[in-house]
Amino acid sequence: MAAVIPGKMTVEVEGDFVVFLIGMRINKPWKLHKWLPVFLAMPRLLKELAAHPEAGCLGTINGLSVIVQYWRSFEHLEAFAKDTEDPHLEVWRQYWKRVGKDARSGIWHETFLVRAGEYEAIYGNMPPTGLGKATTLVPVAESTMARQRLKAASASPGT
Repeated sequence: MAAVIPGKMTVEVEGDFVVFLIGMRINKPWKLHKWLPVFLAMPRLLKELAAHPEAGCLGTINGLSVIVQYWRSFEHLEAFAKDTEDPHLEVWRQYWKRVGKDARSGIWHETFLVRAGEYEAIYGNMPPTGLGKATTLVPVAESTMARQRLKAASASPGT
């Protein structure tokens, strides 16, 4: 278990990055021969991805029904998704062969492009987690507020 870092921390990420959410929903759990193979393959696929940092995945958080991934760029994520040499592509194809349009299980993903400085992450008395585990943790300046950390423009639409 990772050590707790006392105090308030935030992250430093150089440049833009991507947050990719991917999940599975089991609509008919008794049809496990349809969805169980991809569910069981995911830990192995994530381990393989972690072994190849050059692919651009900065880190992942694994939940039961959703996985959060942080990517260096959309180009890295797209190249990974299309890589015929990576084992994930065959697992994906096999899932669609077994399930097709059958509603026994569903899969989904969402991709968010995050521009430099347009994010905030605060960790209080936590071990490295989330974006903080995938990037660099630094102490929060006590005098800063969320808007300052976000570096967000305060202009409202139309001004």
